[in-house]
Parts: sequence; structure tokens; C-alpha cells
Amino acid sequence: MKKNILAVSTAVVLLACGYAAVEMFVPAQTVKYMEIEIPKGATFRQAADILSEAGIIRDKKVFLIWGRVAGVDREIKAGYYSIWDNMSPYDILRLLSQGQIIEYEVRIVEGDSLPEIADVFAKAGVATKEEFMKLAYDPDFLAAYDIDAPSIEGYIFPDTYKIPKGVSLQNAVGLMINEMREKFSGKLAARAKEIGMTENEVLTLASIIEKEAVVDSERPLISAVYHNRLSKKMPLQADPTAIYGVKSPGARITLSDLRRKTAYNTYYIKGLPPGPIASPGMKSIYAALYPAHVPYLYFVSRDDRVHQFSTTLAEHRDAVRLYRERKEEMKNSEKEDVASHGSS
Repeated sequence: MKKNILAVSTAVVLLACGYAAVEMFVPAQTVKYMEIEIPKGATFRQAADILSEAGIIRDKKVFLIWGRVAGVDREIKAGYYSIWDNMSPYDILRLLSQGQIIEYEVRIVEGDSLPEIADVFAKAGVATKEEFMKLAYDPDFLAAYDIDAPSIEGYIFPDTYKIPKGVSLQNAVGLMINEMREKFSGKLAARAKEIGMTENEVLTLASIIEKEAVVDSERPLISAVYHNRLSKKMPLQADPTAIYGVKSPGARITLSDLRRKTAYNTYYIKGLPPGPIASPGMKSIYAALYPAHVPYLYFVSRDDRVHQFSTTLAEHRDAVRLYRERKEEMKNSEKEDVASHGSS
């Protein structure tokens, strides 16, 4: 009798284990792909309800038991989850336990301006260019983040972000602004106060340095030129400001651009522009706060990377003349190369 009871019990256990194994390791859904949203604050039981209603798991009770055994019976990470037809309930359980939600990668590079950042958001599928640009100039949004500038330009920290699907554009951009504020705090914020500069002024100067500098070692020197000019009430005459909001960031700057009257053109206005012209990186922010101790008031390009710095206008004019001569020599040399190739 006891042997019969034991045999029956063993058979029941084996059947139960087999049933549980089938339920957990055999895919339940027939749809090739779907996305499931787990709302914020949802428990594991509520997540199981959502999965069951979507036909992704067959037996919710078995799924819940496995969840408790695996230690997943807690609050689940909110977001959208990708579910494929070859995924078993066990695979989905692991997906939930690891919080592998759908995320968009948004990479902001040092020197990017708002139109370029809008392109990145659009390509990542977070928002359209129009939606991003509208938010960038929204007075209520600027006030919410205490931004004393015409837009969020310069307040988005250059970095690579993982933006969960379903997150609002406001929260996504806010994350990047908070990242800038976190970096520009403590010692750096104290330094800004020490030299009498506001957050907006530092970011504005840093953005100009970011657009001018190629070689890191020149950032403090370029910063010194602008600090010296500001202290002497001289116009900054920073070329990148002349085309801000008028041309694309990488466009060629012409003499007519330098003469154009805009609120950002430092050939036309005195002092700093009303706000940044791009997103500065930490090296440029640091340079804006800690300029080199040099008397330079001018600089001109020597090539595509480095500059010639000068203290007097006479020195600067000589440097400009040499730059133009070198440029003319390069043009002539290129013409000769083309001619020699054509005759060979």
C-alpha cells in the first residue's frame, strides 16, 4: 500500500515538474515580435498579469512560483521590453530580473549645437527635430531648470546617454541638463563665484572656446585672450559667434558674416553673447574658469589645428600676414601639383 502511495506521489511530482518545465521553457506566443510596457511601480504579480493578458505566458501561477524561486518577486524595472517569438517564459523571467528595457542611445559630442543635437534625437527616435527645438526655447521649461539664457544651448552635457523608450522628451533633456549641473558644481561653481562669473557666462565662454580650440593645450590660452579682452572692454571678435543661428556650425565664415548684426555676433556686440553657442566639454569649461596667465589679446590660425598668439596689434598683423602668405603658398603648390599630374 505504502509503495503504491509513494509511486503515485512520485508520478504526481514528476508530472508537475514536467508541466512546470513545459510552461517555463517552451515559448508561448506565436507573434514574431511585440513590445510590452511595464508601468512604473508595478509589482512582479502585476507584470505577470500583463504578460498573461498578452498571451506571452500560459500559466501565470507557475510563472509566479518560478519568480519567487528566482528571487524576482519584487518591483520590476519600468519600461518597454522586447519580446520575440522564440523566447520562453523563463527567458522573459530573466529579461525582467535584469531590467533589460528598450533604450535609445543618444550621443552628444563636444561642440554640438542645438540643430545637431535635434538631429541626434530624431535619428534615435526619441523625438522629432521640431519637438526638440520647440522644447529648447520653451520659456516654461527654461524656468523649470533655472536657465538664464535664450535656450538650453550649452546646458546639455556632451556624453552618451541611454534613454528608455517611453520617457518624455522633457525628462530626457532634463537628465542631460542635470548631468551638466552635476559636473559644473562644487569646486567649479565656487571658482565661477570667485572670478565673478555666472553659470551662463561660464558656459557661454566655454562654448566659444570649444568651437575655437582643436588642441587641448591651447584652450587656456584662448580663454586668456577672451578674459583679457573682457577686462579691457574690447569686443571678443570670436568668429564662431558670427554665424550662430545664421549658418550651419561647420559653414565657412566670410567677411560679410563678421559684419552681420546679430545678438550673438561678438564683432557687433560688446561682451559675451546672451547664451552659449554649443555644448562645451569639461576641458573647455575648466579653461573658461582657469585661463592661462598670459597677456595675449589676439590669435590667428597657423594651420587647421594650432594658432599664433600675440599681445600687440602690430604682432597680430604680422601673424595674419604670415598666415595669408602661407595660405597663398599652399594654393600655388596645389595648383602646381594639379598641373604636374595633368601633364604626366
